Amino acid sequence: MTDRVWDPLHRELDRWQAAGRVARFWLRDDDAVEPTQALETLMAVTGESQVPLTLAVIPGLTGEALARLAEETAVTVAVHGWSHTNHAGPERKKQELGGDRPAETVLGELRDGLHLLERLHPARFLPMLVPPWNRIDAALVPALPGLGFAALSVYGRARRDSLMPLLNTHVDIIDWHGTRGGRSQEELVAELVAELRDRFAGNDEPVGVLAHHLVHDAAAWNFLSALFATTGRHPAVLWSSASELLRPLEM
Repeated sequence: MTDRVWDPLHRELDRWQAAGRVARFWLRDDDAVEPTQALETLMAVTGESQVPLTLAVIPGLTGEALARLAEETAVTVAVHGWSHTNHAGPERKKQELGGDRPAETVLGELRDGLHLLERLHPARFLPMLVPPWNRIDAALVPALPGLGFAALSVYGRARRDSLMPLLNTHVDIIDWHGTRGGRSQEELVAELVAELRDRFAGNDEPVGVLAHHLVHDAAAWNFLSALFATTGRHPAVLWSSASELLRPLEM
């Protein structure tokens, strides 16, 4: 029964193969701070499957301990805000990079975060900003290139009028409003198929899968393992690193 859950994805990928096309995927995992068993498991699972991994690291909470990433050639480090602190009011959606503080304060933290992670992870670093909770005040975006950022990664379909390159995620494997663990495979497969159909029709974005290793339960780990096994065996799939995907988008 479990295998049949993946049949819709198999069929969609077979359609891509028959058309001589290749679907591009990438993986982003948020909230990395320090070495943990969950992080080691994530790197083991992606490493065994040869899936490049982008870790969104929280600069204000990390340090030298995470420098062990230097050993992981398939891992890319991106900037996950500054301290993942919510500065929005109680009735509003959580946001660190909003308009609730002076812009120079927010941008100063982002500049410091970029420089810190670049120093800690020189071989793995990518100057891409991943806003906590995938939210950033639009007024801050024009200033990001001046700080050294080359790209932005949030959630959802990329806006065509973006002021800088976007490499977004589209399928979040965590059930944030329910179990706060992995979502059902049926739901996630359906979302992957919908994203692929959108790409087949003309959207050229790679499909971004979003994980959060610190809250993964058995359902989340099982989904990732099954996803990597399913896509890794299919000739119509290419898992790419964030660096590879951003290269053609550089301004």
